[in-house]
Amino acid sequence: MALPLTKTVPKSKLHPYHALLDKLHFLFHLLATATLLCYRVTQLIRMPFLSVPHALITLAEFIFAFVWLLTQAFLFSPLTRTALPENIPPDTSLPGIDAFICTADPRKEPTLDVMNTVISALSLDYPSDKLSVYLSDDGGSSITLGALKEAFLFAEQWVPFCRKYGVVNRCPQAYFSRFITSSEFTSEQQLVQNLQEKYEAFKKRVEEACEDDNQVNSVIQNHPAHVEIISENRKDGDLPRLVYVSREKRPHVQHRFKAGALNSLLRVSGVISNGAYVLVLDCDMYCNDPSSAKQALCFHSDPEVAFVQFPQMFHNVSKKDIYDGQCRAAFKTKWQGMDGLRGPGLSGTGFYMKRKALYGRPNGQDVDEFLGLEAKRVFGASQIFIASVKGKDKPNAAPSADTLFKEAELLAGCDYEKSTQWGDEVGFSYVNKLESTFTGYMLHCRGWTSVYLCPERPCFLGCATVDLKDAMEQLMKWSSNLLQMGVSTYSPFTYGFSRMSILQSMCYGYFTSIALLSIPLTIYATVPQLCFIKGTALFPKASDPWFSLFATVYASALAQHLHEVLFTGGSITVWWYEQRIWIVKSITACLFGFIDCLKKFMGLNRRGAFILTNKAVHREQLRKYEKGKFNFQGASTFMIPLVTLPILNLVCFAGGLYRMITDNNLDEMFGQLFLSSLILVMTYQLFEGRG
Repeated sequence: MALPLTKTVPKSKLHPYHALLDKLHFLFHLLATATLLCYRVTQLIRMPFLSVPHALITLAEFIFAFVWLLTQAFLFSPLTRTALPENIPPDTSLPGIDAFICTADPRKEPTLDVMNTVISALSLDYPSDKLSVYLSDDGGSSITLGALKEAFLFAEQWVPFCRKYGVVNRCPQAYFSRFITSSEFTSEQQLVQNLQEKYEAFKKRVEEACEDDNQVNSVIQNHPAHVEIISENRKDGDLPRLVYVSREKRPHVQHRFKAGALNSLLRVSGVISNGAYVLVLDCDMYCNDPSSAKQALCFHSDPEVAFVQFPQMFHNVSKKDIYDGQCRAAFKTKWQGMDGLRGPGLSGTGFYMKRKALYGRPNGQDVDEFLGLEAKRVFGASQIFIASVKGKDKPNAAPSADTLFKEAELLAGCDYEKSTQWGDEVGFSYVNKLESTFTGYMLHCRGWTSVYLCPERPCFLGCATVDLKDAMEQLMKWSSNLLQMGVSTYSPFTYGFSRMSILQSMCYGYFTSIALLSIPLTIYATVPQLCFIKGTALFPKASDPWFSLFATVYASALAQHLHEVLFTGGSITVWWYEQRIWIVKSITACLFGFIDCLKKFMGLNRRGAFILTNKAVHREQLRKYEKGKFNFQGASTFMIPLVTLPILNLVCFAGGLYRMITDNNLDEMFGQLFLSSLILVMTYQLFEGRG
């Protein structure tokens, strides 16, 4: 009898009190919100003429209610999973795995961080002859290729050392920064010190190359394809295969950003190694647990599982985490909720994907059709690649080295995808610039499932943004493209409803609606304040029983958020910071994301600019972040609403308070007084530039 490979526990059984509390709160909040909305609509109907402020505030509350209702799908059936890799078959029967790492610009993505990610992937606890690591360099930078060769030379000694002594933290930068010579490898102190010296020498050579302006500025968008095998894997070797891929880039040809790079890697790896599974990593997200591959394979034994998604965790998140870099709500609540609804979406990094999932549906019928007379139309003209799609671990024939390189560079050419189905029927999707999110969504629509695995020790650790400008630009890009997905023909509210469960569609619908939150929050940040200074009441009197309904809904929402934060290991301070940054992000990044999507919808910004997240952290940025201070440098665009709205609130608060005192109408204006006071409390620290 085969030993179990996984353990899955519904959260309702693991935490029955928590599950019951969620359901009771849902019913209570739903009833209160529905009553509040009925009150708002009734008040509008009773007014002798249309009141624009009352209409706007009603619209805001309807949007709040709509988004809140979507979030309840995450709480319906959350799961907690555990992998049992000790029960998987021996190494000789393990399938091949190809690790994909993408980088584009050494000026924004520090080369040393990229190389640490590569070395950690080479060090995975997996048979060397079954593992291949591919680095995609979209910048075609000589500095990246040179550093990769240097990284391999260091890895030749680092990887055997890690495997011999069972080192868990196999990212050299992280390992040596925490290594204590008196407590580890007492009998091998000299060996470890020698390794550390070699790493420092490697690090120095890479950093010196990065300081050479001529090399760093060698990033070009007009270069031919270049594929180079840095090392070939062998059964008797210590290191996996390492391959450098720089796909062809031409100014007049769309390169499709990261999705295009990943599809190039799919094709190139298909004719070189053709691993049954692919691991996708951001260039700054190193492997923190070498057993991640075997953990993922425990769930891939299910033929319908397309991918296993690990959470994005970060090694540089400060205790205050003023920008919510840990994304607690997503990775500790929402992804577990989706796991009970046929699985979470793709997060863009830290996932193991079945290669064949990117070629068709779970039953394989469409793949069989693709491999018929229409194979070239779908996959392109390469017969060697088409042979690899048929499901064999390696290409059908063993072409010569010259033939292999020519074929690989053809597959990495910018003309190869013309008149094919790449980015549409096969591979990572080109429909939306959030290639991973949309690809995961389409896989679920095609019948695949997924798994969310969040082990105690994070399997991957990345670098969180520690700068307001970078955090806002990243969220603006996400919110704009997600909203664009929500109003497209592939909307979860239309296309998704007919292809997946209603609850799963609601989860995806929530993500596509994030930018909409900017509307009610902007209304709440302006309309009540302007009416406060004029003496126009938008809420019931404090003595009116209806006021207690508004207070109840607001307190209920705060209590739910606080409960989630405390339940997932946070504190009241974390809850407060999340409340504050949620408002800041909504009235800045989400607002600009909404405007950007609106411009695209109106045809005013068809192409749009792709923003590469800056992962190079300067000391001054890091110093401010660790002290809990906001860094506004370079964020002038986002500062417009971030400064204008609080100043407007301050002026209206002062004027409204004066009018309230002179008119003696505290009872009538108490709701707006409280709202203005709350905004002042949440924003005064922004003016001081600290958290």
